[in-house]
Amino acid sequence: MKLVVEVVDAHNLMPKDGEGSSSPFVEVDFVNQRSRSRTVHKNLNPVWNQKLLLNLEDPNSLHHNDIEVCVYNDRRSFPGRNFLGKVKIHGSNIVKKGEEALQRFQLEKKWFFSSVKGEIGLKIYISPESEPESPPTFNQPPLTPSPIVSSTTTSTDNQAASNIESIANNNNSPTVSIAEVTANTSKEFLSVSKTSSSAAVNDSLKVEANTSTATTTTIDSCRTTAAEKSEEPKETIVETRQYIHKHQASHQPGISVERPVSVPSTMHQINPQAHANRQEDFKLKDTSPRLGERWPNGGVRGGGGGWMSGERLASTYDLVEQMYYLYVRVVKAKELPTSSITGSCDPYIEVKLGNYKGTTRHFEKKINPEWNQVFAFSKDRIQSSMVEVFVKDKDMVGRDDYLGKVVFDLNEVPTRVPPDSPLAPQWYRLEERRGDGKVRGEIMLAVWMGTQADEAFPEAWHSDAASVHGEGVFNIRSKVYVSPKLWYLRVNVIEAQDVQPNDRSRLPDVFVKCQVGNQLLKTKVFPRAINPLWNEDLLFVAAEPFEEHLVLTVEDRVHQSKEEMVGKISLPLNIFEKRLDHRPVHSKWFNLEKFGFGVLEGDKRKELKFSSRIHLRVCLEGAYHVLDESTMYISDQRPTARQLWKQPIGILEVGILSANGLLPMKMKDGRGTTDAYCVAKYGQKWVRTRTIIDSPSPKWNEQYTWEVYDPCTVITLGVFDNCHLGGSEKPAGGGLGKDSRIGKVRIRLSTLETYRIYTHSYPLLVLHPSGVKKMGELQLAVRFTCLSLANMMYLYSQPLLPKMHYIHPFTVNQLDSLRHQAMNIVALRLARAEPPLRKEIVEYMLDVDSHMWSMRRSKANFFRIMSLMSGMITINRWFDDVCHWKNPITTVLVHVLFLILICYPELILPTIFLYMFLIGIWNYRFRPRHPPHMDTKLSWAEAVHPDELDEEFDTFPTSRQPDLVRLRYDRLRSVAGRIQTVVGDMATQGERFHSLLSWRDPRATSLFILFCLIAAIVLYVTPFRVLTLLIGLYMLRHPRFQSKLPSVPSNFFKRLTARIDGMI
Repeated sequence: MKLVVEVVDAHNLMPKDGEGSSSPFVEVDFVNQRSRSRTVHKNLNPVWNQKLLLNLEDPNSLHHNDIEVCVYNDRRSFPGRNFLGKVKIHGSNIVKKGEEALQRFQLEKKWFFSSVKGEIGLKIYISPESEPESPPTFNQPPLTPSPIVSSTTTSTDNQAASNIESIANNNNSPTVSIAEVTANTSKEFLSVSKTSSSAAVNDSLKVEANTSTATTTTIDSCRTTAAEKSEEPKETIVETRQYIHKHQASHQPGISVERPVSVPSTMHQINPQAHANRQEDFKLKDTSPRLGERWPNGGVRGGGGGWMSGERLASTYDLVEQMYYLYVRVVKAKELPTSSITGSCDPYIEVKLGNYKGTTRHFEKKINPEWNQVFAFSKDRIQSSMVEVFVKDKDMVGRDDYLGKVVFDLNEVPTRVPPDSPLAPQWYRLEERRGDGKVRGEIMLAVWMGTQADEAFPEAWHSDAASVHGEGVFNIRSKVYVSPKLWYLRVNVIEAQDVQPNDRSRLPDVFVKCQVGNQLLKTKVFPRAINPLWNEDLLFVAAEPFEEHLVLTVEDRVHQSKEEMVGKISLPLNIFEKRLDHRPVHSKWFNLEKFGFGVLEGDKRKELKFSSRIHLRVCLEGAYHVLDESTMYISDQRPTARQLWKQPIGILEVGILSANGLLPMKMKDGRGTTDAYCVAKYGQKWVRTRTIIDSPSPKWNEQYTWEVYDPCTVITLGVFDNCHLGGSEKPAGGGLGKDSRIGKVRIRLSTLETYRIYTHSYPLLVLHPSGVKKMGELQLAVRFTCLSLANMMYLYSQPLLPKMHYIHPFTVNQLDSLRHQAMNIVALRLARAEPPLRKEIVEYMLDVDSHMWSMRRSKANFFRIMSLMSGMITINRWFDDVCHWKNPITTVLVHVLFLILICYPELILPTIFLYMFLIGIWNYRFRPRHPPHMDTKLSWAEAVHPDELDEEFDTFPTSRQPDLVRLRYDRLRSVAGRIQTVVGDMATQGERFHSLLSWRDPRATSLFILFCLIAAIVLYVTPFRVLTLLIGLYMLRHPRFQSKLPSVPSNFFKRLTARIDGMI
């Protein structure tokens, strides 16, 4: 067993040789074993591509050991080496051979004052068999846009020549002669073997003996290539620069606090060969579905052709691909024959089309049964030209008895196109088995051809779900749900009177406890009073219909661990006033129910006594919008009361077409399978498509419509795997049968153009403990239709939420608590529907855990802030270049513009706004053509450490081992320490500004007030234009008249005092 450390390359190393360069080599230290790479001379971006082998006796011991990789500069002037940086990798991050990927590590300091920069690229893995320590190759590792050079060990002579010529075209990299590199390669490869430990030397000798032929071939091919090129003395340019996204490299500034060894350093796993493919795989894709196909022309039976003849335009469902179904509606039967043995009939219907067969439930002892059930057979799976409807008698012991049948020819079946009225069912006489004649009994049927737009489609039995039985049939149907109507319940506890404690010898410490369902809140404790006064507001969430009561208990805190109830009252919610504005409601007094003992001490019977009362002001707030989802992804902003709703400004239509490439989510009969359905949520309306059984590429083709009241809202769509089909399915992760999440898509309506149909395939990305994973793709068709452009434009000037949120706002803690309670109520109510929209689905769609701590999200938000500041940084750099005359033409033009604005100051604001107008017009050409989607780069999901993901998926409170929690706490302390330093620096700058006039530093304050006096006189005497002109020309002066030292104001400000001196 070998531990292989493949040293690939390094970038931006610190120059150490005094000539602006370094000659770096790498040394790997693992469990008293050391192995060293070759030295790359005079190169700050070296490329090694060399494998270093280390003995590994027990792979399980890796979890207790670290691998230390150090980079040194090989000094040539006098023997020795300079430290360039190190990386310490915990053994738990090592993978097996075949799973390795290029990992980039930021070089760390050895001591606090070490001067280190740059990064190193490594591949580390465990190999079960011996591998040769590879000699250096000349090929560029295949990363991103840089040219890729083929290896000389596998290329022909012509390919090698063409590769070298292509390399020679690069003029931005250091030159290296091939013959020189080959000589250095063989020499340094032998020197590496000599400097290894004894065990590593023996192993390497064995490896070389076993693979001498391969090694000789490699070196000989290199020398042959060099010899062929030696006829023309040409230097080869080797591109050593490699490109990597800035967010994929971890920037870890050194800190003085030593981090524990076991805390994993932040590293990002990158597979350079598959990186481009993964990026393309995670992007939005354009699709061209056949939307709004022509519907087949219908007609009556025998009326001029079957259902495959003519065509006419569809009137509905124009955002989905049309799917054709054969519908059979079984209504009822009459006068069925009875059995000659039992004298009764237990009838049921069997509808058969080819190999597909659907049955109704059976009735016991009933000759005139009624079923009213619809069967739907997909046109794509029709295997016969005849549909047969059998009537059978259920036999509990033997074979079911045949009662009769009705046969239909598919070419004679009429076609129904909505909005036509439903096809009227007809009575048909039952036929014999062979069709020779009629038998007793009739059945009422309707058979027609239609599409998924038919009203019978949602409740029909589908042939593609024939394997589902029992309760699972109800769990696969498509449904539309409506969220319960939520209200904020405001309970203003004002005061109480005549509160009598159980112990009459002391005055009570009284507080009020209010409960609505599972929500419980308390007032503050009013000490030592029988007439306490609180005047506190308690807020709850209630849902119509009001099933819970408001329960108030007045309690006496005897001591910290004991509380005694002194009064109680239970009030139904429907007695309270519904408030639609900010005007206060009337308060009321309510008598409390107090339970005491009877006259005799031994009598334990409870008698009802009214001795106390409480003063309340309770109302149901109808002018607020009850938040049940994050404000970042809000889909509805209307207040609770319908009287306050405004007219809709648009219509949102979404066609849920299909999904592609879904991964198996559970095991069934020893194989992976997926039973997928889609859920969409916008406003109070939830929709759920039907479940497609056992298909990695389900096709739903269902279209839904929502009214839009505000364009600045988001529709959320999620795909899930149905685990409640009543079969032998087992979730892939074991555990309970919860519907597994496959992925989620969010679409913000304000990013959509009106009247345009967007047809795209959205990647379904889910973050697992092992990293981000693409579960498939969801194909949608979206159209946003505007009903009133003026009203929609007017909404952009209105507040995002109803006005009560700003007149009487809630605190942040109240909003978080109320949002959590609203989510729970919505989840509980929707779970009671049929089929239920289960709790795990609602929580995932509403982002119930979006407020939990995540190191990944923290990094993502930090880089979002940095990207916002990048514009200011760019402008500052441009202005600095102008001031330093980097481009004299630009600086002269800025001087001219500055003089014009000084002469005509009234042009400043018009110029700024005109410039912004022109930028907006110019950017219109480059406007986004696609709606936004889940971005793995923005979410920092591609370059996240496994331990950070494990921390993100941890429960609250934690369920991990104490040692791991301690290490994460130490890591959090180190991050918080850096934030603390930044916040302290900001406070220091503010305190310096305050100390200008505080006389904390008498001399500095004297100088400042003297400067203020002189400045006041100069500004009074000097015209403002002249002063501005002088300041501008001074800032734009030529570098010959500029000094590299800090300015006088900066020096003065940095010398001011701050309160940091008084901190302990």
